[in-house]
Amino acid sequence: MAELNKSYDPKQVEDRIYQNWLEKNYFHAEVNPDKKPYCIVMPPPNITGQLHIGHALDNTLQDILIRWRRMQGYEALWLPGTDHASIATEAKIVEAMRQEGVTKEDLGREKFLERAWDWKREYGGRITKQFWKLGVSCDWQRERFTMDEGCSDAVKEVFVNYYNKGLIYRGNRMVNWCPRCGTSISDAEVEYEEKNGNFWHILYPVKETGEMLEIATTRPETMLGDTARLSRDPAPDQ
Repeated sequence: MAELNKSYDPKQVEDRIYQNWLEKNYFHAEVNPDKKPYCIVMPPPNITGQLHIGHALDNTLQDILIRWRRMQGYEALWLPGTDHASIATEAKIVEAMRQEGVTKEDLGREKFLERAWDWKREYGGRITKQFWKLGVSCDWQRERFTMDEGCSDAVKEVFVNYYNKGLIYRGNRMVNWCPRCGTSISDAEVEYEEKNGNFWHILYPVKETGEMLEIATTRPETMLGDTARLSRDPAPDQ
């Protein structure tokens, strides 16, 4: 009889078992009128790097649910995928290029897109293998990426339909602006930092009265910008 190791060695067991599951398609689901369907769409992790403890927790819970439903006899599908997170991913790629002394302008659009797809293959593949290490029971034959042609076409169709129904429109909104990337970014991409500021008092001359109107602000640059803008506006009678 083989002697058991004093401590558990996952390398001797887990990879072999998971590969056996994949080869026998235990996680694959099909349309089955004889079974009640149950589906989970994985919130796709960003390809900006690799999985973290939050992904491990979230997907462990999903794995528990999908396995429970399979054992209950449902046709259970857990659809896996990854997300492009374009702005954050671009920042990662640009940073890697900067270390090589290369800029986006040096490469041009097509070459930069090639770099972006190379990044996706590297980090998207790494994320998939990390999920395998966790033992999650996704239907890997259906794995998707949010920039896949089918997904992109579906998004365009939905947005066009929403626009035609008047549900999507442009409006004036406060946004976070990245002066380096030259684009707006979401709140999730902003790193907040508290700083001690100043309170500025600006005196505006009131026309034909000789009096001064005092305005107090923590951002004097916006006040000066408003003054410049107003000075260019035509008079009401023009």
